[in-house]
Amino acid sequence: MDIYVELQARVNLLEYHQKLLLKLLRDPNLEFYRVVIENGVSEHEVEAFNRLCENLNIKMEEQKAEGFIHFHPLFSEFLYSLPEKLNAKEVVQACLKQHLFEPLFTEFAKCL
Repeated sequence: MDIYVELQARVNLLEYHQKLLLKLLRDPNLEFYRVVIENGVSEHEVEAFNRLCENLNIKMEEQKAEGFIHFHPLFSEFLYSLPEKLNAKEVVQACLKQHLFEPLFTEFAKCL
């Protein structure tokens, strides 16, 4: 029975990557999607990544309002929570190119 579960997971991953590939065909600047596909990241992992970035973005805005100008602790939290499959530098650059969470990744680029 486990083989069916594994096969279904693989099919789901392929279907998700196929959707991303179609988006990439229309807009080759969707760099984060390319990184996701190349590293075999699942839809669930991307959703968790998006939630992480939303939370970090909120924290960063709160810290900016309090007068913080360095965000290394947030970057450390990002590194700790990033799926092992992904390279932090590549993700930061890809998200900036795709304009995902721009204020957050602009600050993270300074931490690289």
